[in-house]
Amino acid sequence: MSTLPYVLLLHGHTGSGPEHWQSWLAGELANLGATVDVPQLTDPDRPALDVWLAELRHHLEAAPEGERVLLAHSAGACLWLHHAATMKDPRLRFDRVLLVAPPGPRWDNPDVRGFTPAPLDAAGIRRAAAWTQLVVGDNDDAVSVADAVDMAAGLKIDLDVIPGGAHLNTAAGYGPWPAVLGWTGDRHTRLVTNQ
Repeated sequence: MSTLPYVLLLHGHTGSGPEHWQSWLAGELANLGATVDVPQLTDPDRPALDVWLAELRHHLEAAPEGERVLLAHSAGACLWLHHAATMKDPRLRFDRVLLVAPPGPRWDNPDVRGFTPAPLDAAGIRRAAAWTQLVVGDNDDAVSVADAVDMAAGLKIDLDVIPGGAHLNTAAGYGPWPAVLGWTGDRHTRLVTNQ
């Protein structure tokens, strides 16, 4: 990785444990000398959208100048979509955003209210980041490929679909994930399986 961006990692519902790709990525980036922010958002087992939005904006306001990259998983990706649809301050803009396995509009969890359906505001996405990309597994119970295609089309962003990736989490075997580390430094890196 030639440059070392500031990287913000947003976890989803229930958080990201020590074996999750976000934890692995944070360690790899820290070892390379990058500045990494891995906030623990309030009550990840029963997230409240308004609380998480306020916490996200606090972290965005505190982000240093220079290249800024955000990777958000699951409900954290939906959180970013809500933020982008309502963002007004251009100082909060990031260079690159990767939305990993955001739940689709039909996903329902009694402990997660208000996150889905996430707004598909293409203009907001452009205001919030210079580049946004979506990646899903082709067999994710939280988002179908058809819903992911609709999401990417509505947002006018690129989509990568990983065969057998499921929810791209620890249960699906996504701890070490070299492709996502590569993407952090270069958005042209193809997002492929963790194998």
